[in-house]
Amino acid sequence: MTIFIFVSLIMRSIAILFFTLLTTTLAQAASWILPPSDIDIFGQVTVVAASREETLLDIARRYSIGQDEMLLANPLVDRWLPPEGAEVVIPGRYIFPHAERTGLVVNLPEMRLYYFPKAGKGKKPVVITYPISIGRMDWRTPLGRTSIIRKQKDPTWTPPQSLKDEAIAAGNPPLPNIVPPGPNNPLGRHALYLGTAGYLIHGTDKPFGIGMRVTHGCLRMYPEDIEELFDQVPTGTPVQLVNQPIKLGWLADSLFIELHPPLEEDEHQYADYMQKAREVITSFLERSASGKNASPTRKNIIIDELALELAVFEKNGIPVLISK
Repeated sequence: MTIFIFVSLIMRSIAILFFTLLTTTLAQAASWILPPSDIDIFGQVTVVAASREETLLDIARRYSIGQDEMLLANPLVDRWLPPEGAEVVIPGRYIFPHAERTGLVVNLPEMRLYYFPKAGKGKKPVVITYPISIGRMDWRTPLGRTSIIRKQKDPTWTPPQSLKDEAIAAGNPPLPNIVPPGPNNPLGRHALYLGTAGYLIHGTDKPFGIGMRVTHGCLRMYPEDIEELFDQVPTGTPVQLVNQPIKLGWLADSLFIELHPPLEEDEHQYADYMQKAREVITSFLERSASGKNASPTRKNIIIDELALELAVFEKNGIPVLISK
């Protein structure tokens, strides 16, 4: 067992080193050089020291990480009072969702957005990723394909009647008919309007809620993130919204898995999460065997059962090597 663990650690270190050579970025940057089509992983997990002057959520925002994914990656670190010098994991490594690598791709269980801008002449293509908040269970964010149909800086907000009724039912002050631009506007200073009527990607006046299910269906972003995205994404950009709590990907001929808790409304489908993971692995390997990047090694992959069981137990959103 000791030899097995030692070999596994060496293999993981080699895989991580190999991938690090493929990409170059600053720890706080959200932009990475897009790897070749046969590589499904990008980014890097880092560790920083906590300070008593910061909460875990302050650190999350500094590194463009959502609240839930930060807590999943650091289950033993106090959210509000992390000890001075405590090691805080920045889960900045990701497997691409199974979708076309074009435009905007949003994976709802992961609460993360991926942007694949068109590369300029003479420039290498990149991928940019940001944490998002999504709709609550009773105000679900819709799945499917749409596009950016309009951009608005300093938008006004017109609360729909459904939200007015909800505020009254909760005993809160009635919502106004129109909320003008300003610090109390829940849309923040930037809004991208989707082709799906009534849904937007926008900023917020409550940034600590980023990375949680707290919206009425829209996608919220940190103010600094939506400002950056707003300036880059053109009108007409396609948007894909997917539901993939289980993601798999290749790094060379090594197989990685990235697991997230499912959306609450899907929990019955994941009552046996291990079985669901095995089904997704089988389907993924079948597609890989017939794909253009198929190789003898990938076709004869052997699953590391101990690594898979640990990944399912933790479901911490960090890619894990599961092949021997």
